Amino acid sequence: MNLRIFGDPVIFEIGPVPVTETMVTSTAVTIALVSAAVLLRHFVSRQPHHWLAIVAFMTVDSFDRLVEEIIGRRHAIVATLAGSLFLFIAACNIAGQLPGVHPATGSLATTSALAAVVFLSVPIAGIWTHGTWEYVKQYFRPNPLMMPLHVISELSRTLALAVRLFGNIMSGHLVVGLLVALAGFLVPTPIMALDLLIGLLQAYIFAILSTVYIGAAISAEEE
Repeated sequence: MNLRIFGDPVIFEIGPVPVTETMVTSTAVTIALVSAAVLLRHFVSRQPHHWLAIVAFMTVDSFDRLVEEIIGRRHAIVATLAGSLFLFIAACNIAGQLPGVHPATGSLATTSALAAVVFLSVPIAGIWTHGTWEYVKQYFRPNPLMMPLHVISELSRTLALAVRLFGNIMSGHLVVGLLVALAGFLVPTPIMALDLLIGLLQAYIFAILSTVYIGAAISAEEE
């Protein structure tokens, strides 16, 4: 029997824990990103004028500027989260262009997990900044009757994050796969390039929206 979880085939099992294709891909991407981060840290600390160190500085500064434009000030923790989300999603989408590799972001399980991270980060950021009671009071403004609507809004935008990313990546991957099967590798190459561009754009949009949601929780009282 071919066991599937969220539509992903189970490759093998570690004891009672099934390991799916998406889990393998996302783990490989994570290892690659961590390895790259360690390498870049080495150049930043020991060879700051090396081109890899400059790339690292520019990458970090770009996320700092992104957060500053949205929140109004630089925030290292939010920039780290937004940058991590962007790099992970972008790396998964790039890996999905390799033959035989299914992008981890083409699984609803992965996109739901990423959206859940953002969902949990919003109240944590709000409580960390304003305190529990001050943050909770935001749900009862301007009228206590609005509280259910605020909760529904939080849940619906989380669902939208997951479904939007899943739908865009999965549809693009299916179109490219169909073209490759029908026309060979060379004909759909421009479509693959477009699919890669869309994947990077979706990673950027996800990072932007995550920063907007977290920034709103941080600056709610200030407004």
